[in-house]
Amino acid sequence: MGTGETRTDVVIVGAGPTGLALGIDLARRGVDALVVERGGQLAPGSRGKGFQPRTMEVFEDLGVLDAILAAGGTYPVGMVWRDGRQLGEHRMFDPAEDGEPHSRFTVPWMVPQWRTTRILHARLTELGGRVAFGREAVGVDQDTDGVTVRFASGAPVRARYAVAADGGRSTLRRALGIGMTGETVDPDPILVADVRVEGLDRGFWHLFPPGGAGRAGEARETGGSGDPGGPGESDGSGGRRGFLAICPLAGTEDFQLVAQFPGADGPDTSLEGIRKVVGERTHLAPESVTGVGWSSDFRPRAALADRFRAGRVFLAGDAAHIHSPAGGQGLNTSVQDAYNLGWKLAAVLTGAAPEALLDTYEEERRPIAAHILALSTAIHRDEARRGAATRQLDLGYRESSLAVADHEIPGGVRAGDRAPDVQVDGARLHASLAGPRWTLLAMGTRAPRTPEGVRVLSCPPVEPFGTGLYLVRPDGYVGWTGTDPEGLAAYAARVGAGAGAGT
Repeated sequence: MGTGETRTDVVIVGAGPTGLALGIDLARRGVDALVVERGGQLAPGSRGKGFQPRTMEVFEDLGVLDAILAAGGTYPVGMVWRDGRQLGEHRMFDPAEDGEPHSRFTVPWMVPQWRTTRILHARLTELGGRVAFGREAVGVDQDTDGVTVRFASGAPVRARYAVAADGGRSTLRRALGIGMTGETVDPDPILVADVRVEGLDRGFWHLFPPGGAGRAGEARETGGSGDPGGPGESDGSGGRRGFLAICPLAGTEDFQLVAQFPGADGPDTSLEGIRKVVGERTHLAPESVTGVGWSSDFRPRAALADRFRAGRVFLAGDAAHIHSPAGGQGLNTSVQDAYNLGWKLAAVLTGAAPEALLDTYEEERRPIAAHILALSTAIHRDEARRGAATRQLDLGYRESSLAVADHEIPGGVRAGDRAPDVQVDGARLHASLAGPRWTLLAMGTRAPRTPEGVRVLSCPPVEPFGTGLYLVRPDGYVGWTGTDPEGLAAYAARVGAGAGAGT
């Protein structure tokens, strides 16, 4: 070991929601993991602010649901404005319909990202995990025994595995030479800022379509859409104005402002710049913006890493896939990357499963990321709605090598599906599945002997399950279905079910 070198089982680069969620999952399994963050503290700003129902289920299992619920709220309805007048309400999300997957969560939940990272960091600390701040990763080396992450200053960290959760400009991804394939979703820069605004109703998500002047004497005709993402319209002076939206941030006194700047090199993110755009595009006076807590700008793009793994290093979150923010898909997909990878790393590190199990991370998550990228891009371009698909409850891994059906069981649940949260013996199934363990559901049949550490839940068949055996993975997806105890035992040995479960 080099002088001052730190050793750990897993080093996670990046203390955003992805890295922190993975740190929590590993900590509760007893895995020694270190999260390193280049900043001196957790990142500020609302950034990604919406959690889909599937992510809320993940948060419940990770032990942060109560804090997430207390910190946020539901999304308000949109209110479309033009020329200082309210044109009417705009529903940003389609309501859940009969026939959608069973879940206690049916609508997106809003929490500013800065608050989410605080909640996740507190949970990680509670479990004995840790974050090392002020550690900027600059390179990575690996061999057959482990990986070494190097930093701009300070000693390197030596680990058995490393995870790049360091964002869209991932240093580790570039150091590994992994390319990204994608496209520019929108060539126009977007301003996003957390602001204080006086005189604006917090009961609505305020939408100002392109071309619709707000203040007296500035009215003009426009055909712009009330949904953020519409094209900019001419302002009569050779330039164009894009959409502007101001959304109250649940659990705070702030609003998130999002504004498009067609044809511009980049927006002015200062207080004066934000006041100017508010004055130009809304009925509000510039000075109604009384403060800016955080601001940034970006150009929406969609990109997918060519690989999610290089040897002992894995890519997760924005390091692996970059989304348009439309539809609230990127952050949710990222948290679920962590949820997929955590139990697999723990199983291999404890010797419960062969190293080949880690190959299934890319096998399962990369197709999901590609699918969600297409969805978020379509929503940005007004080619798809924010409906059932955005809630991410029907995503699964039926094509995965880990989805094994020794015997097809009549019913709606197949190997690879998310286990629906139905009522079983008067309790929610997900409450019984909680924790870092495998669970055997014996639906209307006798449960065979199972490996130590696999809990067993026997009950009559419950729709949409049929009569038979369902082995549910630690991340809540059905891994194996059948009726043959020998097939169950062989599958459990292959994936390390029952061993290294953690606490």
